Amino acid sequence: MEDKKKFLTSSGIEIKSVYKPEDIDPFDYEEKLGMPGKYPFTRGVYPEMYRTRLWTMRQYAGYATAEESNKRYRYLLEQGQTGLSVAFDLPTQIGYDSDHPLSKGEVGKVGVAIDSLLDMETLFDKIPLDKVSTSMTINATAAILLAMYIVVGEKQGVVPEKLSGTIQNDILKEYIARGTYIYPPSPSLRIITDIFDYCSKYVPKWNTISISGYHIREAGATAVQEVAFTLADGIAYVEAAVKKGLDVNKFAPRLSFFFNAHNNFLEEIAKFRAARRIWAKIMKDRFKAINPSALRLRFHTQTAGSTLTAQQPEVNVVRVTIQALSAVLGGTQSLHTNSMDEALSLPTESSARLALRTQQVIGYESGVTDTVDPLAGSYYLENLTDEIEKRAMEYIKKIDDMGGMLRAIESGYVQREIQDSAYKYQMEVERGEKIVIGVNKFQIKEDKEFDILKIDEEVEKKQVERVRKLKSERNNEKVKKSLESVKDIARGNENLMFPILEAVRNYATLGEISNALREVFGEYREEIKF
Repeated sequence: MEDKKKFLTSSGIEIKSVYKPEDIDPFDYEEKLGMPGKYPFTRGVYPEMYRTRLWTMRQYAGYATAEESNKRYRYLLEQGQTGLSVAFDLPTQIGYDSDHPLSKGEVGKVGVAIDSLLDMETLFDKIPLDKVSTSMTINATAAILLAMYIVVGEKQGVVPEKLSGTIQNDILKEYIARGTYIYPPSPSLRIITDIFDYCSKYVPKWNTISISGYHIREAGATAVQEVAFTLADGIAYVEAAVKKGLDVNKFAPRLSFFFNAHNNFLEEIAKFRAARRIWAKIMKDRFKAINPSALRLRFHTQTAGSTLTAQQPEVNVVRVTIQALSAVLGGTQSLHTNSMDEALSLPTESSARLALRTQQVIGYESGVTDTVDPLAGSYYLENLTDEIEKRAMEYIKKIDDMGGMLRAIESGYVQREIQDSAYKYQMEVERGEKIVIGVNKFQIKEDKEFDILKIDEEVEKKQVERVRKLKSERNNEKVKKSLESVKDIARGNENLMFPILEAVRNYATLGEISNALREVFGEYREEIKF
């Protein structure tokens, strides 16, 4: 290996050649670590962690139609997956039905197309919702998809109190890094806090938000920025809920987080530990939470899509294994492992199975689950955890000084920070300072063809026919009345979940409900800032 003048983590933290006791001195065990399951939760959110129950193995899947995705979910459950994770197509994410002109060419491509309750019923056919937890990666239309899920449960005879799962429901990161927003920030936050309120009363086992650093990291943020901006988003959501009069000790236990796992193995482990400690302090000191469950940062992890390469895709299996192991050693509550072919297409059945087997080998064969937080006390790891905490808190303070995360986003500050990091990384790759195997080093001539998943063009045609048939056969008088109720409640202050649920029961489509809210709230248009 070539000599380096400096060794740095992905966040630019300089790494010494050897770490000694003085590198973590002074070290107050109770303040910095404590026992697993106790404040400040650095060592994990539960006392025994994986000794009593492994993390939920939740493979993200969804494509084409509800029928096709249902087959994939049932296959993965048969292979030992312990939770579902739904990927929705782009029209579903931004509130358009499959028959809308803007949906053309996108139906079923990056996820499953869900236009109405009819599709949701098909998606979970023969899947008992009282026995399986479901995560739905959905933001702008989260309230509508959650309502559909609740009604499917009712039709299965499962009361809302028995439903468990998560909706991503994190709209702030959409303005920062991803772009699948519909409404301006203020009404979007109102919808989110309505979901908090509704679920705390009627769907108590549901995680009402998955505050997502994953997409922030995918956009080019460093590990420190991922922690800082994700937790700053979390602060904004808690502040909005408290302002609405919700009790932090009641709604905060159902908050969850979603992080990325990248290649810098030890930095990633330190990142997860630092995030838990920071959040516990924020909830205790800033929001005066006293319920221990309100102090715990529970999180889902997905391995890093942005690190997958189309070149030598088999090497992605190695990357994903390293990333998944960092998430487990960092104390994740659930995990998705990317498939090796995802730089080329949606995963095939065989590559999805291999990705799941990666988790199962870690969980059942590696021995890393036999004791809690096995790397605790490492001079380097504890020093790195402290440094990530310090740097993340500097970002959070700067955002506080700007007036909070909403102001920081509106000013373009957060976006610029991420863009600068992404540009810096790309330049390092192009100069050969950052090695990416198969891309800028150890290239080979490749003539092997991979079996990739292709979505049949007939999928869109059939889905368009399906939604048009539904619209012609349902009781349109009831639909019209329920959509008017959505608009009326949106103009006032009552909880929007009630009229949305009624509209869903009457088979109003996702696009129709979204349009009703568009009429009242308007649409957000990003102001480009450099």
